[in-house]
Amino acid sequence: MQPEPNALTLPPLTQTRDGAQRRVGVELEMNGIELDQLSRLVAEHCGCSVEHTSRYERTLKGDAAGDWIVELDSSLLKKMGRTERPQDPTSAELVSSAEDAIMWVAESLVPYELVSPPLPLDRLGVINELIALLRDAGAKGTADRLTNAFGMQFNPEVPATDARTLAAYLKAFLCLYDWIHERARINFARRLTTYVDPFPSAYVRKVTAPDYWPDLPTLIDDYLQHNPTRNRALDMLPLFRHLDEDRVLAHTQDELIKARPTFHYRLPDCLIDQPGWDLTPAWNDWLEVEKLANDQDRLQGCCSAYQAHLGQGLGRLLDNWPERLTRDWLPDIP
Repeated sequence: MQPEPNALTLPPLTQTRDGAQRRVGVELEMNGIELDQLSRLVAEHCGCSVEHTSRYERTLKGDAAGDWIVELDSSLLKKMGRTERPQDPTSAELVSSAEDAIMWVAESLVPYELVSPPLPLDRLGVINELIALLRDAGAKGTADRLTNAFGMQFNPEVPATDARTLAAYLKAFLCLYDWIHERARINFARRLTTYVDPFPSAYVRKVTAPDYWPDLPTLIDDYLQHNPTRNRALDMLPLFRHLDEDRVLAHTQDELIKARPTFHYRLPDCLIDQPGWDLTPAWNDWLEVEKLANDQDRLQGCCSAYQAHLGQGLGRLLDNWPERLTRDWLPDIP
């Protein structure tokens, strides 16, 4: 299959260990557009049919990659929307009124979410096409109002599930986090939330130590000890639940943790209403994590330099780590 004309740059590893093309799921949060209009536009563009899963959820079927999901990002309303209203008119009116009241409040705070299926890398450009389409239709993102703490999330399939590969990606992300965060310019509303909290400093020091190459159970245990939450810019819980469900569930019972063989990158804002904005800048920053994770010598050197930076105490306030990264460890950044 030939890549699409607007295909994004590919990571250094484009296949999994079994030779299949890696896939990436994307999630976009937005408002300013109604549920059925959003569903119809995406379905028409992707050649899908729309199924009404519930009052607040639509499933778009017919894509070879899997189902697209369009939903209101509220667990309570989705649960209510899946429930049949009472047959008794009085009870039905009471339930409907309560649901309408919750929806009235939610409309100004809760986004609609477009969730793609796991798309092969050579189809990732379709997300940029949809962003342009939905922007023209009136979709609004994080910057539209102060309460819009809306994000864009990537779910890149892991190239392999061995401990060394996963540790390398964690090391690379932690080394690059300050640089990525600076470039992402996260909206104030999202910074006030806990959705993308930074990793604890003790965990950062542990993992970026050049000699930290644990076995898989230790890697998962160390993560769970410091991060028993989904609220991290790089959420590893879906992957670790996929690999060792019992170990993860012993630390957290969060029903929103869905087991899947992917990294869950949650940092970027969704700026869908801004002219020219699309997936490309955030995707290219993620690719620097991919490149560093797959360059063993550069990764080890970067970890040593970062450990030295962290060991300066207050002195590190005068040492701009993102600038050092760009100068010494990110050769492809202009």
